[in-house]
Amino acid sequence: MAFPTGALPILILKNTVLFPGITQTIRVGRDKSKKAVELAEQSNHWILTLTQKDLNKDIDSTENLNTIGSLSKIEAIKKGADNDYFITIRGYYRAKVIQFDNKEDYFSASVERLNDIIDIDKATEEAFLSSLKTLGNEILKLIPGNTQSLSELINGLEDLSLLGYLAAANIDFTIHDKQKILEEVNLKNRILQLLNLLQELKQSLIVQNDIRNKLNSKLGQTQREHILREQLKAIKEELGEEGSVENDQNYKNKIIEANMPKSAEKMALQELKKLTQISVQSPEYQIIKSHLDLMLELPWQKSSEKKDFSLTEAEEILNQDHYGLDKIKKRILQHLSIMQRKRNKTGSILLLVGPPGVGKTSLAQSIAKALGKKYYRISLGGVRDESEIRGHRRTYIGALPGKIISTLTKVKENDSLILLDEIDKLSRSFAGDPSAALLEVLDPEQNNTFMDHYLDTPFDLSNIFFIATANSLEGIPAPLLDRLEVIELTGYTLAEKFNIAKNHIIPKLIFDNNFSREELQIGDEALLRIITHYTRESGVRELQRKISEICRFSSEKIQRNKKYVFVNLDNLEEIFGPEKYSNDMTEAQALPGVVTGLAWTPVGGDILFIETALVPGKGDLIITGQLGDVMKESAQIAKSLIKSRLLKMAPNLDLNKYDLHLHVPSGSIPKDGPSAGVTILTSLASLVTRTPVDPKLAMTGEISLRGKVLPVGGIKEKVIAAH
Repeated sequence: MAFPTGALPILILKNTVLFPGITQTIRVGRDKSKKAVELAEQSNHWILTLTQKDLNKDIDSTENLNTIGSLSKIEAIKKGADNDYFITIRGYYRAKVIQFDNKEDYFSASVERLNDIIDIDKATEEAFLSSLKTLGNEILKLIPGNTQSLSELINGLEDLSLLGYLAAANIDFTIHDKQKILEEVNLKNRILQLLNLLQELKQSLIVQNDIRNKLNSKLGQTQREHILREQLKAIKEELGEEGSVENDQNYKNKIIEANMPKSAEKMALQELKKLTQISVQSPEYQIIKSHLDLMLELPWQKSSEKKDFSLTEAEEILNQDHYGLDKIKKRILQHLSIMQRKRNKTGSILLLVGPPGVGKTSLAQSIAKALGKKYYRISLGGVRDESEIRGHRRTYIGALPGKIISTLTKVKENDSLILLDEIDKLSRSFAGDPSAALLEVLDPEQNNTFMDHYLDTPFDLSNIFFIATANSLEGIPAPLLDRLEVIELTGYTLAEKFNIAKNHIIPKLIFDNNFSREELQIGDEALLRIITHYTRESGVRELQRKISEICRFSSEKIQRNKKYVFVNLDNLEEIFGPEKYSNDMTEAQALPGVVTGLAWTPVGGDILFIETALVPGKGDLIITGQLGDVMKESAQIAKSLIKSRLLKMAPNLDLNKYDLHLHVPSGSIPKDGPSAGVTILTSLASLVTRTPVDPKLAMTGEISLRGKVLPVGGIKEKVIAAH
């Protein structure tokens, strides 16, 4: 195999020396060494292995590296769960550094090959081989454990240099002695040096075994366990597994300092005990370590530094961040005042319900800011697995804690504010019902002992301020809704949208896009026209997108040497194109049987038209326009009312000879709800009496069989739509 040329990445060894002809599995955890392994893998797999001089110092420069090592080749790479590499590497040539090259994230060096100086005859070589094999086998017999395979390997070798390297690599010498053996280029001197070390080790092992045999009969069980643990620690250090035990005491100290509940602390100590008794290579090692690390990352008793807050300050923050929403702000401040009296205990869980873009998420952020709490958002949209909330059991491959516990490891405080976004978008599947798992999370009577399957010990969630958001209450199961205190956010009025855009959105986007006040200005009339003719929404997200579009348009103009852009009614069409919406949506003339109604949608209010017609038939009711069951029942009630009073309204009309056809335009959109009842009744009355209804008169309300108009919801949204 050809000796490579050019600078080679350096793999820094700490507790071992790699010899030519020897294959080892090494754990690589340091960043510089990991980078070197990655570079070697990307090129020809050649890498230079150098052992550090002082094992107790970190490698900040090449001064702490020996200059003689092995030119090696990486044969296999495996990535561990903690992102460390486990590599199988084989030494090929002994090499000496000519020049180091200190890169920012790894070391490299130019090297030359060091060949053996062979000055021994055949008889001496045979004698050395025999002596090495004899001493090696005698030492292996003194070492506890199964050494049969190593003994067979030694006996089968006839290459003196390779046998020497094999003995040096596998027998318990100090790192310093191993490095001296590697550096010796004279084969005869190297073998003599190795034989002396083997003889010293043999005598030491004989003495140790004698002492051990004598002590074993006298030592009690506790003392024997202590000695065995010390021996295990030493063995693992030599094998490069010292990381699994060297931090045992640190782990124990962290467990005590975490101030866990007694049950959790007991579990953590049991996990630590298991960790010290298994090999790093064991699959169970990473499972236990990950679980223990999770327990140490959780804020069992760590709270935010700010314990008290001012209602006045909270009110100022809410007013600063949000225009309008006065009733909502008042309700939130009342909730915060109760929290203050209860010493920050959150009590009930708030649910902010409203159409998209009305400020639910930003309200939660403002509350966190006012309380001095850390804020974290958990998106629940599309979650359909109970394990997403409660975690997986550790017996499963790839098990992870649930979203709640994972969030706490990020915020590091047990009284933070967590936003459960889109709680109405949860869905159930064969993997369970996540809304059922949330029952425990959001119940103040139960969440002080929340049990995550992965954590497997109770965690107190009672100090966390949970806020949930939803677009509608319809998708929330009744038991979950019962645990929430609903605060409804309705759509913004025209005046509110104007002020939000002028005082919040426009200044923010001008700043974000690096405009000066002189470069971009938007006139009030143009802003009102954008709101009324280019957007139709309850919130302000589409309005924000339109203003962003203005910023892009203005940026292009200014880049083309225009000094400033003033947006007015004249250039709106140039920016956006034709107007998308018109306020003149009602019919131009009144027609019998056509009535304007008001409807509520998840994104705000809207107007609709109820159209009715008489067609020859047998008195049936024909319904079209994708109407739901409730709306169909309203139509049946309206028909029955009309028929019961037909003699007074149209004495000459026989409805048994005609079918009543009821249609609601926009047939591709499903429609349902009781609030169209009065509109349907008015439309039928207008039809049979041939009396037109003013198209600018819009109505909403449920109708009863006695002709009473009953109250309905969504009035604000409907009024905004009518406006």
